[in-house]
Amino acid sequence: MAEYVQRLRALVGGEELLQVPSVSIALRDPQGRVLMARHAEGGVWVLPGGAIEPTEVPADAAIREMLEETGLMTRLTGLVGVFGGPEFVVHYRNGHRTSYVMAVFEAEIVDGSQRPDGTEVLELRFVTESEAAALRKAPWVEEVLEAVFHGDRVRCFRAPEWNPPRRA
Repeated sequence: MAEYVQRLRALVGGEELLQVPSVSIALRDPQGRVLMARHAEGGVWVLPGGAIEPTEVPADAAIREMLEETGLMTRLTGLVGVFGGPEFVVHYRNGHRTSYVMAVFEAEIVDGSQRPDGTEVLELRFVTESEAAALRKAPWVEEVLEAVFHGDRVRCFRAPEWNPPRRA
């Protein structure tokens, strides 16, 4: 847990739902497969990423998180989209709940050797779309992978459902 989130939890307690900005990276290999990470929290498969620290630039957070979790130095090449909603609420073993708003970037490898950090990430694997479908994934991953594999770069966010109240 990030030090910033630890300080917030000390103030608001563990039962309060926290909204946290986050990043993930869709890293493709030359065959077009996407790197997935089996997360230590629940053993589900996700895209590498994590929380954005206060005042941190989201692009910097994406590169930092990728290096920390996978050992790979990357260069960002685009924005897949910005995601959030009920599927992005994570329930942790300690009872904490966090609602993530996630910027997902595309990237390419610049340097490093692929290795899970062993703390947050237990396993790394490049997968095709059909291989990803067979993995046990976090609830938010389906929407993000749909955008990664089939996304429209013009509309890279979920269409709004909220409408202003009608005026009398």
